[in-house]
Amino acid sequence: MIRPLRIALIASARFPIREPFAGGLEAHTWALATALRRRGHRICLFAAPGSDPNLGVRELAVHTPHLSRAARADQSMTDPAALYEHHAYLRLMLDLAHGNGGPPYDLVHNNSLHYLPVAMAPAVPAPVVTTLHTPPTPWLESAIQTDPTGSGVYTAVSAHTARSWQPLVRSARVVHNGIDLRRWQAGTGGGDLVWSGRIVPEKGPDLAIAAAAELGLPLTLAGPVADAGYFRDRVAPRLGGAVRYAGHLARTELAALVGSARATLVTPCWDEPYGLVVAESLACGTPVVGFDRGALAEILTPDCGRLVPYPDVPALAAAVDETTRLSRRACRQRAEAFCSLSRMTDRYEALYEELLP
Repeated sequence: MIRPLRIALIASARFPIREPFAGGLEAHTWALATALRRRGHRICLFAAPGSDPNLGVRELAVHTPHLSRAARADQSMTDPAALYEHHAYLRLMLDLAHGNGGPPYDLVHNNSLHYLPVAMAPAVPAPVVTTLHTPPTPWLESAIQTDPTGSGVYTAVSAHTARSWQPLVRSARVVHNGIDLRRWQAGTGGGDLVWSGRIVPEKGPDLAIAAAAELGLPLTLAGPVADAGYFRDRVAPRLGGAVRYAGHLARTELAALVGSARATLVTPCWDEPYGLVVAESLACGTPVVGFDRGALAEILTPDCGRLVPYPDVPALAAAVDETTRLSRRACRQRAEAFCSLSRMTDRYEALYEELLP
């Protein structure tokens, strides 16, 4: 264990870092802040209003800028929400650069998806680590290119994500996301099929419903409705009977649901940067059957899951029977070896130590 550090942890400003989590990024940020605090580090988490106060939160000041009537009427006027977010990160990075708002930090760890913490990192006296949680985006690529020295410090949540950024970020260290295995306990299985995650088109819950229907097996969905139109048009009409929506569950309830399932369906319609749902399922002893997209193949082994080509719903359905006969103990062991919060925190601490004098 390294010496206790004072760490500024930058979160996304879009959703509070609290249960029930809006998505995997929020769950990851909560887990990392908790683990680092548990190891004796002094954490200041810069996060959206309403975040868990036990994390040492300083709310990102999402102030409404005072715009003139002429500015608001200008054709270039951007989405107000984006403007407020820009102001929040601009204020934060200026404070970190000039040492405002408290004692100096030993290190800054950026887990946001915003471009300003990347673009302004060279102005901050402390080392700044940025974790890449997504495929390349225009604003982040632009921000990275503002540093002609290429001296930024980056990690990626999977080898797949590191490869996707490699044309621009040549040395991102892979640190796979981890989960608290004490909170995700193995269950007995044998129940419904389960699908969990944000209910949005790119997560494909409608394809999970189609696979379950092809098998004639019950399916329980859980997660926040992040796209109301998609839920209304593609999911809600198929609820009832063998398909149930359990709602947006807190972690204890979700772990119990996943642990009771015979298998978890994971149906990404995009290249998953990591796949926290897979790690959570394995920790609960529940094998996974999913589409081979993004980083899922880094997490799953033949002992704990099956992957089929996207978007082959019949192949997904056909793989369920074999998947349900896999060892639940092997699933838990894979989570313990590969997906633990302790393993992830060890690797971040090792990086921090390398960066500090």
